[in-house]
Amino acid sequence: MAGLTAEEAQAIALSLKVALVATAVSLPFAVAIAHVLARRSFPGKQVLNGVVHLPLVLPPVVTGYLLLLSFGRHAPVGAFLYDTLGITFIFRWTGAALAAGVMGFPLMVRAIRLAIEAVDPKLEQAAATLGASRVAVFATVTLPLILPGIVAGAILGFARGLSEFGATITFVSNIPGETRTLPLAIYSELQIPGGDAAALRLVVISTVLAMAALILSEIVGTRVARRIAGA
Repeated sequence: MAGLTAEEAQAIALSLKVALVATAVSLPFAVAIAHVLARRSFPGKQVLNGVVHLPLVLPPVVTGYLLLLSFGRHAPVGAFLYDTLGITFIFRWTGAALAAGVMGFPLMVRAIRLAIEAVDPKLEQAAATLGASRVAVFATVTLPLILPGIVAGAILGFARGLSEFGATITFVSNIPGETRTLPLAIYSELQIPGGDAAALRLVVISTVLAMAALILSEIVGTRVARRIAGA
């Protein structure tokens, strides 16, 4: 990238990689949880809703610390994953992706849930009365109608992943080339005397990427909605 140092370009590339992986892995779970919250009634529903949206109201540092307690090398889930599958998140870019996914998950669920709630349940019921299974009803009726919400949720999750800082630095630290994403690179430059110019350059890039994601969300969502309406 012209005008950028190797470390800055590396941080930008890592941020894009982390945000893309976080979004891709989180999206199926977000669709499933959104559908459960929108279409099911069960004891503990409000508790599940609260847990899903907790990262929106908790300080990101707290979320990162909870991830550390859960997915650290000697933590319950982290130890199990490492001993059985050889997977580790701590001090790895995969941990940064996990933190980004957790922080963006509530935004994805909310956008998709609103899209599902906007679908007339009678359409789903009509398909069910014709003998379609729940999976078939979702795949042939619900899913095409909620595509704009899924697209919007995915792009919002991606944008949130690009901007994630607090949970990431708490969970996987700030390691150049491994966990130093764009927000962490900005923070690092601000700690260095004379690093203001580099920090400002990265801030501009971060702002452009975030705006591009938001604009893309609007454009793609509108086009998908028009195609569905014209189908």
